[in-house]
Amino acid sequence: MRIITGIARGVKLQTLEGEATRPTAERVKEALFSMIQFDLEDAVVLDLFAGSGQLGLEALSRGAERAVFTDLSSDATAIIKANAQKTRLFEKCRVLTMDYKEYIRAATGKYKFDFIFLDPPYAQKILPEVLKKIHAADILTDSGIIVCESEEELTLEEYALSDSFEIIKQAKYGRVHLCLLKKKEIAV
Repeated sequence: MRIITGIARGVKLQTLEGEATRPTAERVKEALFSMIQFDLEDAVVLDLFAGSGQLGLEALSRGAERAVFTDLSSDATAIIKANAQKTRLFEKCRVLTMDYKEYIRAATGKYKFDFIFLDPPYAQKILPEVLKKIHAADILTDSGIIVCESEEELTLEEYALSDSFEIIKQAKYGRVHLCLLKKKEIAV
């Protein structure tokens, strides 16, 4: 696993051993960043289930201004810090060992993000719950994009999310579904 392009291009990243985390496949990451590459300049990014930090670090390498990385595992946050040092992007990073609910609660009213990367453990099937908490906390900028990676196609109607978000783009790569969301515009 490596940084694909930008100022840290080619830097190899560490990952956690074992099954605890599932890094985004290179092909999926390339597809994702080709979808958002022109919106990254000076963006503020949240990598909520960060694992190795590769998505947030790729965004920083491509011009994002700063990134917050959260993961419940202290082993994961140690890897993120090491990867941030290795890419020479550490100064733009804030790495926190905490649960996603705790971080969303702490960020409410204080921070807004241009990109939020969501790649929670597939088996937990918590993506709809996370999206509801993000919407309630209002931590996405008006033009912001949420990037969801999951094992199943995200259907907003099924989870009562269609009043909150709209799908910009969806794609499938092997067993991985990518879904890009933005805030639903309120008709006046």
